[in-house]
This record gives sequence, structure tokens and C-alpha cells, in this order.
Amino acid sequence: MRIFHGFENLPDFVHPAVTVGSFDGVHCGHRALLGRLLEEARSNAGESIVLTFEPHPRVTLHTDEGLRLLTTFEEKCALLEAAEVDNLVVIPFDREFSSLSGRDFIEGYLIGRLGAEVLVAGYNHRFGHDRVASSDPRLAEWIRVVRVGPCTVDGVRVSSTAIRRLLDEGDRAAAERLAGHPLPAHAAPAHETENRN
Repeated sequence: MRIFHGFENLPDFVHPAVTVGSFDGVHCGHRALLGRLLEEARSNAGESIVLTFEPHPRVTLHTDEGLRLLTTFEEKCALLEAAEVDNLVVIPFDREFSSLSGRDFIEGYLIGRLGAEVLVAGYNHRFGHDRVASSDPRLAEWIRVVRVGPCTVDGVRVSSTAIRRLLDEGDRAAAERLAGHPLPAHAAPAHETENRN
């Protein structure tokens, strides 16, 4: 997997299929999205690109009270590489970037900088400060969009938030079923880590 930081000095990607997100934990829901991304890229003899943010947008926007990331940046990269993603583009998420509209982000960056031909998006994903939904019909005017539905495990809808909640409740086994892989010790609340020592 090639890793690029920022939008400068990017190569000319071949028929790129792109997805966007924080991908904290690279859990089962993320992997369903990544599977579809790879399918779209390979069906067109193209490349898969994951665009992610560093730091997490909630940190930049100061809505991170109590936020405990499931994976470090390095752990996230390793999980994305294991998922066979071709390229990772890391965006320094700052206040200026957060002010982009959904249209400016998609047209100016995904299409303008990455050359994206298809956007693979989660059913509830939103783009830009105006929070354009992946279901918004305007997106089809800008780029071909493939939406991926929710993923459930044991009847629970998988999300990073749901995994954190299970860890808070001390149910690491259930959290790891949703993640689809062992979670690092730092993902758990301090009191659980203390109890395990």
C-alpha cells in the first residue's frame, strides 16, 4: 500500500475508486465498504484509494470530549494494508479544510486532485461542512456513487461508537466481534486496562 500525505505530489492514479472516512478501528463495517471499493476498482482495472483524516475530525472541531480512538494512525494503516487497499491518502484535517462544502470537496479534491471515477460511500456518510448525504441525488451529478448499506453482527449495527460503548461496558469479546479482529489494549477504558493488569 502506498501512503501519501496531503494532495501535493500525487501520481496519476489509474481509474481510481475512492472512499472517504476516519476508519477508526477498521471494523467489520469498514471492511464491507473496503471490499466493495476493491471490487469497483478491480472491475475497471483500476486502483483503490482510501482518503482518511489526521487528526480525527472530532479532535480538530473540538467535539471529541471523551473520544477514545480504537486504533493509532499506525495501527489503522496496518489494518488498511491487510485489507489490500492500494493507496492511502492522508489529509491534514484543519479548520480550513473543515470549511469546504460537500461539492467543493468532491469536485475539487476527489475528482480534481485524485481523478476519482467512482465514490464508494457508507449509507450514512456525509460530505463537507454542509453535510451532503451519500443519498443526496446531487452527488450523481458530480460523480458515480456506490452506496454500501449497514453491517450488522449479532444483530448489532457495527460502528466505532458501538464498539467503544461495548468496551465501556467491559464486554471486550462483543467489541472484538464487531471489530472483526483483536483490539489493542489502549482502546479500552483505563479502568478495564487496570483490571486486566
